[in-house]
Amino acid sequence: MTTPVLPRFHLAVPVDDLGAARHFYGDLIGCAQGRSSDTWIDWNLRGHQFVTHLAPSRAHRAHNPVDGHDVPVPHFGLILTIPEFHQLAGRFREAGIAFVIEPYLRFEGLPGEQWTMFLLDPAGNALEFKAFADDSQVFAV
Repeated sequence: MTTPVLPRFHLAVPVDDLGAARHFYGDLIGCAQGRSSDTWIDWNLRGHQFVTHLAPSRAHRAHNPVDGHDVPVPHFGLILTIPEFHQLAGRFREAGIAFVIEPYLRFEGLPGEQWTMFLLDPAGNALEFKAFADDSQVFAV
């Protein structure tokens, strides 16, 4: 049996400091750097093309309630394995990164049970990293 290949996505986000983006996405998250210029950097985000573009101004951010927490909108992130999730949370803690929502088990015992954490990158972009014990729960209703 072959594993289906998922289409790759492309996402570009604004940042106000490319050096801080290099440290956060390259050193902390572990993304390989691709092409770059004085105003943008391409990253390999687990096979997806993720780009940080220099854009000093920030837009207004909203929040929505989910499982008793104020979830920042917009946000993006990765679905990891549970060991990868806890390893990354540890790296963020060691680096002194403040969590918007601390790592916790969301929807415990319900469809879609998942580990989740929210944080901001140095430019204020909201990220969510999550992990499922059972991958079939990613789209569970």
